[in-house]
Amino acid sequence: MAALMLGQQVRQFSTSVARTVLIKAPIQVYGVEGRYATALFSAASKQKQLDQVEQELVKVNTLIKDPRVSSVVMNPHVKRSVKQKTFTDFLIKAKVSPITINLIRVLSDNGRLPLTAGVITAYGKMMSAHRGEVICTVTTAQALDAPSLADLKVSLKGFIQKGETIILDTKTDSSILGGMIVSIGDNYVDMSTKTKIQKLTKIIRET
Repeated sequence: MAALMLGQQVRQFSTSVARTVLIKAPIQVYGVEGRYATALFSAASKQKQLDQVEQELVKVNTLIKDPRVSSVVMNPHVKRSVKQKTFTDFLIKAKVSPITINLIRVLSDNGRLPLTAGVITAYGKMMSAHRGEVICTVTTAQALDAPSLADLKVSLKGFIQKGETIILDTKTDSSILGGMIVSIGDNYVDMSTKTKIQKLTKIIRET
């Protein structure tokens, strides 16, 4: 029953903007946030406003962190109608499109405003995939120097397809001791010294 209601809520959003078949998002983002983001992507795509909506969601993300807004729209004791009016008034002042305003109205109607940040994140992932961007996270014990970073970028190209672009996110974690951990798309490679030591220790204990 809950899944049925959720599906009806998402369809309510998408059909309120355009009553045609949903345009498939480039990637699937699971969860409630992903469903709303998919409907938003479809609506924005039909209106040729994908980039505009992405930029507007940056404003929305800033608004939900503003105490003047968050103290009302994220307060469970405030009526939905009041939350919707407060949020909508700020959005109108920010001059965002009807598509973005409609997203907030539907989230408000369905009591889903606390999921706003998650929907924004999910939409961002879809837009990244739409542009052919592949997020790659590389964790090392110490920050990589320029030559090592350049070599790494060349090596990572073997993981992507023609037309795709790597967006590199480097992190440091001294606990891995050395080596690196690479996460790109569905691939996860742990070449850290810590893991190597753990595997070696296990082998010694089992012999």
